[in-house]
Amino acid sequence: MKEFTGQALSWKVEQGVIELALHREPCNELGTLSLSDFEQFAAALDQLEKDAHALIIYSELKSGFCAGADLRELYTRSQAIEKSEAVHGVRDFLERIHRVLNRIDSSPLTTIAAVHGVTFGGGFELALVCDLIIADKMARFCFPELRLGLIPGFGGIPRLKRDLGNAVVRDLLLTGRSFNATKAQQIGLVSQVVAEGEALRAARATAAQLGKFDRQTAIAAKKFIKPIPHEELREEIDLFCRLFVEPAVEAGLKKFVENTDAQPYLP
Repeated sequence: MKEFTGQALSWKVEQGVIELALHREPCNELGTLSLSDFEQFAAALDQLEKDAHALIIYSELKSGFCAGADLRELYTRSQAIEKSEAVHGVRDFLERIHRVLNRIDSSPLTTIAAVHGVTFGGGFELALVCDLIIADKMARFCFPELRLGLIPGFGGIPRLKRDLGNAVVRDLLLTGRSFNATKAQQIGLVSQVVAEGEALRAARATAAQLGKFDRQTAIAAKKFIKPIPHEELREEIDLFCRLFVEPAVEAGLKKFVENTDAQPYLP
């Protein structure tokens, strides 16, 4: 299936480049709806990869790349009468989304996240799956999960540790503060910073350049420099599930759900 349009995302293949567009209002929150579309994409990748050399993930929404997990859905899960039932549901969701993100992470394609605006939590984790992050100058990166009593659950910390020094990892995780695109480039998180609204254009130009190189050489190089931290990813799921039943989590999610701000995910 070279083209697909779902409720949360769509994809197409043009000139050897797969473009995966996120378009779930208000800011591409990652919940059951998005996961279902992502699973279809992961299932299609085996076939799509045969005719492509690059993958670009971007958002069609002005609000940003992705605000992260669907916290309203997560709050609903936390309300289960039996906590074991709540944890089972969360673990199943995390294992499913990890399978999708691991599949993208391990793809032989060169993958590019073209980001703008809000790139928080699970959205940040989605970007970290990609080989390259190209950001417009208005992009902001953040792991706000500690204010909910949680840690990132979609593989963010193991992947951030793979790419950057521990000082940066601890700063992002423990303070919950956001980094702008300039700071992200300074610390080696972002490969290019471009003008506002230009991230997708720059990603397309980069993908065109990648098409000039021998495919098998690029695949071998990527495999050599980008190991997947499978053990740590499994540990992350376990830790998230242990924390999920703590009272602080329900209180934090309740506060978020009751927030009347237009963009309650902003710090």
